[in-house]
Amino acid sequence: QVQLVESGGGSVQAGGSLRLSCAASGLPFSIYAMGWFRQAPGKEREFVSAISWSGSTSYLADSVKGRFSISRDNAENRVYLQMNSLKPEDTAVYYCAAHRSVAEVRSHRSEYWGQGTQVTVSS
Repeated sequence: QVQLVESGGGSVQAGGSLRLSCAASGLPFSIYAMGWFRQAPGKEREFVSAISWSGSTSYLADSVKGRFSISRDNAENRVYLQMNSLKPEDTAVYYCAAHRSVAEVRSHRSEYWGQGTQVTVSS
């Protein structure tokens, strides 16, 4: 059974930082591309970031470029989202996602999804 479990969310003031972590189990993690998405209340889920299986290629949404970064540890079966200079508009539930193809991750067609972790940024 595949599980993606996010952690690291919380409440922070604008300008602060958080590091999200996604622990994967039940899948050959080192050959899966991973991604992060978010969904704010009343809005559609949006792509935030993705990383290839090797970690050699990564993508960021324009809204988070220069503030967020993605990384992965294939030995630990984890993917991370470092979020700096947080803004109130970053408030959302953040989801981890997995697919063998990073293009599919970026296209919202992931095979597996986590349950999400709440991030709240106050002004």
